Amino acid sequence: MQKLFLFLVVLTSNILATQAQQIQSPSDFLGYTLGTEFSRHHQVVDYFKMVAAQMPNQVKLEQYGETNERRPLYTAIISSEENIKNLESIRTNHLKNTESTDGNSSSENIAIVWLSYNVHGNEASSTEASMKTVYTLLTEKQEWLKNTVIIMDPCMNPDGRDRYVNWYNQTKNTPYNIDQQASEQNEPWPRGRSNHYLFDLNRDWVWATQKETQARIKIYNKWLPQIHVDFHEQGINEPYYFAPAAEPYHDIITTWQRDFQTQIGENHAKYFDANGWLYFTRERFDLLYPSYGDTYPTYLGAIGMTYEQAGQSGLGVRNDEGEVLTLVDRLEHHHITGLSTVEIASKNAEKLITEFKKYFANKNLKHKSYVMKGSSDKIDGLKSLLDLHEIKYGTASAGKISGYNYKDGKNSAANTTSEDLVVSTNQPKGQMVQVLFEPTTKLADSVTYDITAWSLPFAYGLDAIASTNLVGTTAIGKTPQLNTKNSNSVAYVLKWDHMKDAEFLAELLKQNIKIRFSERPFTTKNPEESFDRGTLIIIRGDNKKVENFDDIVIAAANKFKRKAVSVSSGFSKSGPDFGSPDVKLINKHNIALLSGNYTSSLGYGEVWHFFEKQLNYPVTSINTSDFADVDLNKYSVLVIPHGFYGNFFNTSNTEKLSDFVQKGGKIIAIGGALNIFANNDDFSLKRNESDDSTSVKANLTPYAEREREDTNNLITGTIFNIEVDHTHPLAFGYDKNYYTLKSGTAAYSLLEDGYNVGYINDKPKKIAGFAGKNTLKNLENSMVFGEERHGNGSIIYMADNVLFRNFWENGKLFFVNAIFFVNNKAFE
Repeated sequence: MQKLFLFLVVLTSNILATQAQQIQSPSDFLGYTLGTEFSRHHQVVDYFKMVAAQMPNQVKLEQYGETNERRPLYTAIISSEENIKNLESIRTNHLKNTESTDGNSSSENIAIVWLSYNVHGNEASSTEASMKTVYTLLTEKQEWLKNTVIIMDPCMNPDGRDRYVNWYNQTKNTPYNIDQQASEQNEPWPRGRSNHYLFDLNRDWVWATQKETQARIKIYNKWLPQIHVDFHEQGINEPYYFAPAAEPYHDIITTWQRDFQTQIGENHAKYFDANGWLYFTRERFDLLYPSYGDTYPTYLGAIGMTYEQAGQSGLGVRNDEGEVLTLVDRLEHHHITGLSTVEIASKNAEKLITEFKKYFANKNLKHKSYVMKGSSDKIDGLKSLLDLHEIKYGTASAGKISGYNYKDGKNSAANTTSEDLVVSTNQPKGQMVQVLFEPTTKLADSVTYDITAWSLPFAYGLDAIASTNLVGTTAIGKTPQLNTKNSNSVAYVLKWDHMKDAEFLAELLKQNIKIRFSERPFTTKNPEESFDRGTLIIIRGDNKKVENFDDIVIAAANKFKRKAVSVSSGFSKSGPDFGSPDVKLINKHNIALLSGNYTSSLGYGEVWHFFEKQLNYPVTSINTSDFADVDLNKYSVLVIPHGFYGNFFNTSNTEKLSDFVQKGGKIIAIGGALNIFANNDDFSLKRNESDDSTSVKANLTPYAEREREDTNNLITGTIFNIEVDHTHPLAFGYDKNYYTLKSGTAAYSLLEDGYNVGYINDKPKKIAGFAGKNTLKNLENSMVFGEERHGNGSIIYMADNVLFRNFWENGKLFFVNAIFFVNNKAFE
């Protein structure tokens, strides 16, 4: 019997080896040596489909989503035949580790390793490497597969990749040109880094504003691997970066996670040293901002890592040291670190599982509960995000709590009601809860790669208390009340304080419903109800020619869950009547959006995505290359996104803008676009000029200290509490204070001839995040949001980008107000 068993084992191994040998290599399948051409996305998908078809007992291919340009998103799961047979059992048993309250590991010592490739489309070598890696694992590394399940996402950003690859294949010389100045080395706007809507998907893991991210988060949370690798490329002169990461680390990261990063790095170094390849560790790439492909997994218990290969170039390029860097080289380096990661996971599977389970014990968390107060719309918006990430929540009971008050910045007590949202750290994802909700994030090092503040209560405009006690909750179970039509009403009246109100407005404007808004508070008589500035008033008499008027309005109100108050008279109990000059008709604007060279592709993408996927209102993109010939008189609003306009707005183009506004047009300038108007004699906007007397001292700063010294002049995604003139139409729906996310140091003086709607007074109130000591002085008495009248039109200045990465939900209404409410007499 024993001999028979050994015979069967040997026979099975031989069969698997034979099957693996029958798999075509990537080069054989593609018809060219891997790395000598860029493979299009469909070719990569076809290769993985072939592998899965050839070895269905060891490879499971699953489509988990689709991009905006209809390209499929796949994961390939690779493991031993035994593990694939028991895959669902392995997955569910693994997830039980996240529900543990002790440190004992699962009886199944199978490690889960996730390898993510090509999140930035023009960092294209890693997708090529994914094909070689799956081939090598199946043909040479079967032993590792016995105790590891490997999940590979061969291309996270197919739209961006194909944008880059198609451009390169059309542009390159034959043979390829290694000159850095060659056309094929200099990608045109908008480049292939971002997705269809020009979003950086590697900043979107938490916010999940993009279709690709939303699909990925669902499948990622089905697995929650112990190791996650995000493959990237960097500049051609930086050879290769791998773990351990640079400081700052978030203080929630465990000693084990830190130490195992080092172990992985040492394993990679062994192979790189043997091949004479250069690399660096512990520099540049930190573990703080939670929405990266390394930090998001880290805060869910994984060893999350970024690997960066020199690249973002064509098939070959000569770097500054005179070395020729080829795509063949680049994919090989990623191939080796991928294999090395699987190897060390296999060798340490039991320890990985034990420590993963310990992470979810949620020990030593500062706060036990976060209690949020605010409108149901804002709370519902936050709940939608929590649902996507499978973070649990409930509602509070009537009672009292004490803790850190976000609004006051100190400990205080507050009453709770059933309308309050409670998110506790006493749940599997408690560590992630703390990262996302903590009022301030401890910063161990000011030299960091991204923003340093993101607390969700501020982003969603909610009052909050962080309590060290566990606050009891009840299940949420409200049924929304639907509106019914009242054909005898004079008007329908709806509040204005949330993006859902804006979506409702856009829906009706597209259906040619005429809508008014009030510039002053008022109280209706029947029913007696009070309404604030910005309230929408939809009057039957304005819409006499509209068939099914009531049906259209009520259907839209119910679609967006708006409460439409049926009013029997336009005679108000107090405040303006419906025929008052202060109750203005909202114009159905034709909106233009500047795009192309000089605009930030990310800044343009934020606005483009906002119009098409959030507001759902038409917008016309105008390329800067066509600007001189464009007839701006066809439009009533021109949005100029954040950008680096330099000399683009010369005398002629600036005069064109001025003429557009003089005739009644509105310009909305965001971020860097304000520099078009700043210190220009034709406009009142001025830069806040800081005292540069420190420049002599700065020049004496030692070379080794210069980078750190420069942080004194930086603001890296910092939250400030600013004053708001909420009587101005730009701020309708807001209170007297607003928490703004400031992502740069640019500051502009208070307008002398205009309206300072959002501003920082003589004592800047920094709430969270890093701001260098020299920056606060420059922010004193500075404008954040303002309006300058120019002839019959207006320029709306938004020094802080309220659409930054589209995650600062509480700022978006400023942008909508700028479109529909500010200086609404224009183009009537």
